[in-house]
Amino acid sequence: MPFDIQQIRAQFPALSLEDGGVPRIYLDNPAGTQVPKRVIERTSEYMIRMNANHGGPFRTSQDSDALSAEAHRAAAELLNAPSPEEIVFGANMTTLTFAISRSLGHWLKPGDEIILTRMDHDANVNPWRLLAEDLGLEVKWLSFNRETYQYDLDELERLISRRVKLLAVNYASNALGTINDVKTISSMARAVGALTYVDAVQYVPHGPTDVQALGCDFLACSVYKFFGGHQGILWGRGELLEALPAYKVRPAEDHGPGKFETGTQSFEGQAGALGAIEYLAWLGEQARDIYRQPFGHFSGRQQNIHTAMAAIKAYEKLLSAHLIKGLQAISGVTVHGITDPGQFDKRVPTVTFTREGFSPADIARRLAAENIFVWDGDYYAVEVVKHLGLAESGGMVRVGPVHYNTIAELDRLLEVVREM
Repeated sequence: MPFDIQQIRAQFPALSLEDGGVPRIYLDNPAGTQVPKRVIERTSEYMIRMNANHGGPFRTSQDSDALSAEAHRAAAELLNAPSPEEIVFGANMTTLTFAISRSLGHWLKPGDEIILTRMDHDANVNPWRLLAEDLGLEVKWLSFNRETYQYDLDELERLISRRVKLLAVNYASNALGTINDVKTISSMARAVGALTYVDAVQYVPHGPTDVQALGCDFLACSVYKFFGGHQGILWGRGELLEALPAYKVRPAEDHGPGKFETGTQSFEGQAGALGAIEYLAWLGEQARDIYRQPFGHFSGRQQNIHTAMAAIKAYEKLLSAHLIKGLQAISGVTVHGITDPGQFDKRVPTVTFTREGFSPADIARRLAAENIFVWDGDYYAVEVVKHLGLAESGGMVRVGPVHYNTIAELDRLLEVVREM
């Protein structure tokens, strides 16, 4: 095992809760994870000791600003950003994407092309669609193969040209679990002078993230998907953030992340984000040394963070294999996503399925009755469900284990589905 799972679970108070003597099984994690003690401590400490606004000469404001700066440094380490000045905090990935899309609109003109995908969450689709309507841009669509559940990069080669100015793509699908080849996609965009905007919300909780290695221009994620509170993070190349116009009030900063962190920030949310990343660093210290070896070029907290994510990826691969094999053994179940064990490096453990004779809502309600939490529907992955032809039948059931879940919890879910 990459780490002691019971030691990990002991860090999360919510995992010990029961309702009527029945333990809660949290498999709704793609929509939001539970939080470790460190997040609760950081958030509480902020509210008690340093709850103040930005920029004051007095103790609470100075302490608040120092914590915010540390949260930016920690987020930069998580994503391997060159500088904390390239980290922008905001309400969530959706809000940040709407904001940055309007700024990028200043660099676009009627007739320019943008490429969107049929695999993305709508937060990386509709901000760009609305921008295209406002500016008279042409939208091109990159589809995915219904059998492999992956993009066809030959199709992207046919779509991309010098007229394309932006490509919005997801790192991992919140509906299919597919991990996409963002590095190659970013390289193809860069070759024609296009920018790449990456939705990494569903990847960051499941593996090491390195924006410098990916070669993208922007990458957004949400802290509450990787064990923190409700907060979003945007990374952007420093020179792009510096050059982009920002929609802000006049007294706000004109440089760095401040020009995009509009209004009073959720500093307690940033405290929680710092706590989540500190938890990952702690986990990295507990993980086996084999997971540290690829990160010898990092040191200290950053090395521990990336070690933790490599260990998480290895453990969750075991969860994926067990869950998918169990679902495939149930009569009438179809798993919508990569099911070949030899391809599991290309997926996160988010697994969606349908079962003949049952609506996804029926299955989710039956599981909820047993205190097993899953989602049904389209989870805002509107284009995915339409492309699979499942919109009219209620979408899919989504099971989203993370590193604090266990094989025993997955077996309980499989038992309930089997007995329906």
